[in-house]
Amino acid sequence: MSNPEKDPAELVCDGREVGPAGRPVVLAYRDVPLGGPRAMPVRRSLPQRGRSLIGAWCFVDHYGPDDVSETGGMKVPGHPHTGLQTVSWLFTGEIEHRDTTGAHALVRPGQLNIMTAGSGIAHSEYSTDSTTVLHGAQLWVALPDEHRFVSPAFEHYAPPATDVDGARVLVFLGTLFGETSPVSMYTDLVGAEINLRPGQQLEMSVSAEHEHGFLCDTGMLISAGAVAKPGEIIFHPAGPDLLTIEGDPSEPTRVLLLGGEPLGEQIVMWWNFIGRTHDEVVRFREGWHRERETHGGVQFGAFPDSWPDTLPAPALPNVRLRTRG
Repeated sequence: MSNPEKDPAELVCDGREVGPAGRPVVLAYRDVPLGGPRAMPVRRSLPQRGRSLIGAWCFVDHYGPDDVSETGGMKVPGHPHTGLQTVSWLFTGEIEHRDTTGAHALVRPGQLNIMTAGSGIAHSEYSTDSTTVLHGAQLWVALPDEHRFVSPAFEHYAPPATDVDGARVLVFLGTLFGETSPVSMYTDLVGAEINLRPGQQLEMSVSAEHEHGFLCDTGMLISAGAVAKPGEIIFHPAGPDLLTIEGDPSEPTRVLLLGGEPLGEQIVMWWNFIGRTHDEVVRFREGWHRERETHGGVQFGAFPDSWPDTLPAPALPNVRLRTRG
């Protein structure tokens, strides 16, 4: 998915702590319109001023459930990415994905589509004609410096559903509850969908080296005294090896767990690019605009013949960023 903002801020992300040391905090979201004349809204909870990263997770958009007859659904023409992986996860609906590796796939509920941008890729995303309600999350993972120029790639995985004390769990990245995803990653991560019964408490063994974020999708989520509503994340700093979550007492609660070893690097995010310096991001933007004229073929790959148009990059800010951390 593209960052649809017309005037995106350029961010240097260093994964700063939020709140009292060792205590969980709730990361709120802001509403962002996702393109198109009717602009499907998304709730963006990462990055934000106080917290740029959870492990290597650097971008969290949560959307729906949206009636596509009212919002127009997802209509994101071809656009570029560098230095990251996109992780697409749906609860309802269907999205058609095309990219410049030649991959053409459908994103369906409970199935992982992960695209590695590496040195450069372009892709498009459109909700299908059969979709009436669209509901899901679009996530980005920052690639570490030693792997950020890997060749672009695309992977699909349908994790099995596991019963854990009555909770339905799908582990799509890493290892949790004895289930391990075969998807290859470039940092130590975990990602899972967890469905709790009304009022259920669930205890889980986790890596003490990992940071963890619990994105509330439905219901209400409680963890160590922190309470989140849909679209919000309960963030746990690294340290505990045992975490407990509790669902809404009156209805089922669905959660996405996003965790990982702290990246330990500063990254510059602007629009759909991740780099390490302002000048590098400027080069990525200039390269994208050159390839829009030639229909791809150099850094971002050859554009699919079915693409009628692509997204232009917004204008860069008039200031240079200073790194921090």
